[in-house]
Amino acid sequence: MKLGKIFAEPYDLDFDLDTTALVMIDMQRDFVEPGGFGEMLGNNVSLLRSSIEPCKRVLDVAREIGLFVIHTREGHRADLTDLPLTKKERGHLKTGIGDAGPMGRILIRGEIGHDIIPELYPIFGEPVIDKPGKGAFYDTDLLGILRNRGIKTLIVCGVTTEVCVNTTVREANDRGFNALVPEDCTGSYFPEFKKSALDMIKAQGGIFGWVSNSKNVIDALKKAASQ
Repeated sequence: MKLGKIFAEPYDLDFDLDTTALVMIDMQRDFVEPGGFGEMLGNNVSLLRSSIEPCKRVLDVAREIGLFVIHTREGHRADLTDLPLTKKERGHLKTGIGDAGPMGRILIRGEIGHDIIPELYPIFGEPVIDKPGKGAFYDTDLLGILRNRGIKTLIVCGVTTEVCVNTTVREANDRGFNALVPEDCTGSYFPEFKKSALDMIKAQGGIFGWVSNSKNVIDALKKAASQ
């Protein structure tokens, strides 16, 4: 056992390094990079890109100490058979899921835009979860992977704060996991949504989980690994 404590809100989170995993949510080119689908919709991607460097610092330390790392990507089969019509039609977009976009067909597995950004690209031994929805547990094998590894605590980074990150934290809570979000390792196209999403997680004594920052996480991981 390698026990540690992360300074966090609403109170510090105790963890065991051996039962903790880092989950990087949807750091995909179409969402984060200039010229991708997110920017095509009129969003300011710099608000998401500000999370890349903090994410990389946490990821580098996780790899250095041998922490279990998982990545996720939101996207669909090329034949769209796993895409609900409600999701396809929502927003009345002229160019939407499955259509030709700036980086290939939008949110289609195997396309350039669907893949993870080079700065945070998975290495051998880091599972990549392809999810058709917002939450990383829905219709994926994530739960089985975590339980097979005996994971109890999740450090959740990625984008966007109020959508896929928040949904995954809520799903994790309902499945008996402790989840912590480093606030600078996540981002939203709408800063006010990011604040609200983080407030919801830590409200009422941590109703869904904990909120901290990359420095606190890194310090705690290194200290636990040094034991």
